[in-house]
Amino acid sequence: MSEKEHTCGCDNALYQELNAFIASVPRTRDSLIPVLHKAQALFGYLPVDLQEYIAKALDVPASEVYGVVTFYTYFTMQPRGRHTINVCLGTACYVRGAKQVVEAFSELLGIKIGETTPDRRFTLTAQRCFGACGLAPAVMINQDVHGRVNPKKVAELLEQYK
Repeated sequence: MSEKEHTCGCDNALYQELNAFIASVPRTRDSLIPVLHKAQALFGYLPVDLQEYIAKALDVPASEVYGVVTFYTYFTMQPRGRHTINVCLGTACYVRGAKQVVEAFSELLGIKIGETTPDRRFTLTAQRCFGACGLAPAVMINQDVHGRVNPKKVAELLEQYK
């Protein structure tokens, strides 16, 4: 499939960059995950038509690509927001109030875990452990870790990313 035959409405320049990356790796199953990482970094998510494009480019079954995308929680088939809010729900964070932190984010943003705001500014996610138990409850927004977050700090955190 050429970059002009895609149907996701994405920029052809993104396909050109993806093609350049694919050309730099062996066209084998071993390259699938690195190619998916690159594609998600470029496009922001992995819609089915992009998965089919990658399958053809690597000469692997589309079902295998779909299987990998749906198995690993890092990959997403839905557009994500510009900022990903990831609340730790590991034991230390949970007992120190992470559930209430999630509820505060959910209420202020009007979304639940796994959803994205209509303006695609924020996506709310959760994870079992960040390895930052001493900062419990911990929240990661993009790559920034925020410690000892409580529901009263949530609005202030969101303001930093608007």
